[in-house]
Amino acid sequence: MRTSRLEAFSDGVLAIIITIMVLELKVPHGVDFTALRPLVPVLLSYVLSFLYVGIYWNNHHHLFHATKQVSGGILWANLHLLFWLSLFPATTAWAGESRFAVTPTALYGVVLLMAGTAYYILQNAIIAQQGPASVLAKAIGRDWKGKLSLVLYSAAIPLALLSPWIANGLYLFVARMWLVPGPRLGRLLYK
Repeated sequence: MRTSRLEAFSDGVLAIIITIMVLELKVPHGVDFTALRPLVPVLLSYVLSFLYVGIYWNNHHHLFHATKQVSGGILWANLHLLFWLSLFPATTAWAGESRFAVTPTALYGVVLLMAGTAYYILQNAIIAQQGPASVLAKAIGRDWKGKLSLVLYSAAIPLALLSPWIANGLYLFVARMWLVPGPRLGRLLYK
C-alpha cells in the first residue's frame, strides 16, 4: 500500500489534536493585561505542546517521504504513535491549569516518553520493511537524538516529583533539540 492514505489520516489527527488544545485556552475575565496573568501557565503548556505536535508532524512528513510502501505493521505502529499524541490535549490542559503541579507534570512526561517510544517503533518498523540500506536507515543512522530524548524523558519523570520546573526544562530542552532537523536527513531525502 502506498503512504498517501496513512499520511492524510495522520495529518487530520494532528490537526484535530491542535484544534482541541487551542480550544482549551479560555478567554480572560478581565479587560486589561493583568487578566492574562492566571492564564500564563496554560499558555506556556500550550506552546510547548504545540511545538511537540509540530515536531512530530514535521518528522512524520520526512519519515514518510522516505517510505515507499506501508505494511500492516507500519499502519499499527503509526496508530500507536497517534494514540499517544492524542493524549497531548488532556495532559497539556492538566499541566497548565494545575500550574505545573507534580503529578500532571510527571504524567505529561509519561505521555512524551510513550510518544517518543511509539515514534521510535514506527521508524524501526519502516526500516525493517525497507532494509538497512534504505535511504531512511542511512538518514537516521544511529539515531542519537531519538535515544537521548527517551533517556531525558525517563529522567524528567521522577525529577518532576522533586521539581516540576526541572522536568519542564528537560521537556523544553528535548523540544529545542528537535526543532532543527538533522542536515543528514535533508541531504539524503531531498537531493
